[in-house]
Amino acid sequence: MNQKIALITGATAGIGFETANLLAQNGYNLILTGRRKERLETVKKQFELNYDCKVQILNFDIRKRKDVEKALSSLPEEWKAIDVLINNAGLAAGLGPVNSADVDDWENMIDTNVKGLLYMTRNVSPWMVERQSGHIVNISSIAGKEVYPNGSVYCGSKHAVAAITKAMRIELMPSGIKVSSIAPGAVETEFSLVRFRGDEEKAAQVYKGFTPLNAKDIAETILFVITRPAHVNIDDLLIMPTNQASARDFNKKL
Repeated sequence: MNQKIALITGATAGIGFETANLLAQNGYNLILTGRRKERLETVKKQFELNYDCKVQILNFDIRKRKDVEKALSSLPEEWKAIDVLINNAGLAAGLGPVNSADVDDWENMIDTNVKGLLYMTRNVSPWMVERQSGHIVNISSIAGKEVYPNGSVYCGSKHAVAAITKAMRIELMPSGIKVSSIAPGAVETEFSLVRFRGDEEKAAQVYKGFTPLNAKDIAETILFVITRPAHVNIDDLLIMPTNQASARDFNKKL
C-alpha cells in the first residue's frame, strides 16, 4: 500500500472518530479499534464509501492484554507497516475523594488509560523499530499536568501517560520514531457522560457557560502534529479553550 497507515484506538466516537474521519479525508488508510463492533462496521462502510481509503477494524478491549496481542497479530502483513499509532482510548470514571471513591473506577481508569496504552505500544512499536520509522501520538490531558480534588486517580493516570511518553521519546529516538503527547483541556465529547455514568444533566453542566473544545479541534491538532517535516517532532502540546486557563479556572458566563 502506498498510502500511509494510521491506527487509532477508541475510534467509534469523539476524538477518535473525528481523527479517523479527518485522516481518511487526507489520504490515510486506517486501522480502527473499539469495543462497539456495530459502530466500527458502520464507520468502515461510511469511510470506504466516501473517501479514497481502506479500513481495517479490530473489535477488542484494550484493557485485556491477550486480546490486544491476538487482534494485532491477526492483521495482514501489509497492514503491520503502521506509520502512525494514536493512543486515543481513555476515560474518566467517577468523581470522588480517595477515601470513598469506587475502587472499580480506579481499576477501569488505570487499565484503560495506562495499561491499554502500553499494551498497544508494546505490540506496534517493534514493527516501527524494524522499519526505523513511525510516529506515536498519546492523548493525554490537562489532568496530566495539574491535579484537582476528586480526580486523584484520573489525574494520576494522565500524569503516567505524560511520563511514559517522555520516556518513550528517549527510548525510540535512536530508531527514528517520533513520539508526541497532546493534552487537551475541556473537550465536549462523551467524556463527562461516561464520568457521570450516563447522567446527561450533570454532563451538560460541565460545559455550561463557556465554549469548550470539540473533537474536531483535537483531530485537526493531531493532523498538524503528524504531518510535520521529518526533522520536526512536536514533543508536548497543550490545547485549551479560550475560556479555560487551568484545570479548574474557567471564565463561565452563567
